[in-house]
Amino acid sequence: MRHIEILDTTLRDGEQTPGVRFSLSHKIEIAKQLQRLGVDAIEAGFPASSKGDFEAVEAIAREVTGCAVQALARCIKNDIDTAAKALKDAKQPIIHVFLATSPIHLEYKLKITPEDALKQIATAVSYAKGLGMTVQFSPEDATRSDRDYLCRAVECAVRAGADIINIPDTVGYTIPEEYSDLITYLINNVPSLSDVKLSVHCHNDLGLAVANSISAVMVERAVLNVPSMASEKERATPLLRK
Repeated sequence: MRHIEILDTTLRDGEQTPGVRFSLSHKIEIAKQLQRLGVDAIEAGFPASSKGDFEAVEAIAREVTGCAVQALARCIKNDIDTAAKALKDAKQPIIHVFLATSPIHLEYKLKITPEDALKQIATAVSYAKGLGMTVQFSPEDATRSDRDYLCRAVECAVRAGADIINIPDTVGYTIPEEYSDLITYLINNVPSLSDVKLSVHCHNDLGLAVANSISAVMVERAVLNVPSMASEKERATPLLRK
């Protein structure tokens, strides 16, 4: 029987909810409660984004020993080093690196070419993996990315050493039929996905995060025996199957 693992993102993505702000003590208590609930991993924050996030990730990595602790980082060496430093006491550390792959993000936000992005992905994932931690890679805005290019980006990350590939619906606009079709396409066109966990991270802008996540899990069950993970933002409960 497959095991669905839960990665909770309350302390990172959940805190982006308007009006929500957790103190350090609140974050530690939430993390401990999540551990009691039996989640498999906690995304504790984005260490390079602020001193507060760094301290929170560092404290949670030290206090929580019964599940993995994950920290977010851009595909930038300093971000990765800062995440690794914050995770130094974690029993099961995960560095979560991300880079946008949609045309609009590449051209207007990052201002780099698709080929430059692939090089940046390979370099960052390889560097993070070299630090001896589990590495998750997310192609940001995956659901608005060109599918063939998305396949190349995913393959690039796997070859560079990624242990988990996460497919985020960053702007939360897709519907279950579209999302399940995208997951099916990736499974059928990136053979190396059979060697890693496949994660999905769905935002709830249209109230479809749970439905999209479930559709991805059902697709994976129907298409291939691929290690995979599904997540949804509103309740911060990524589902991870292996």
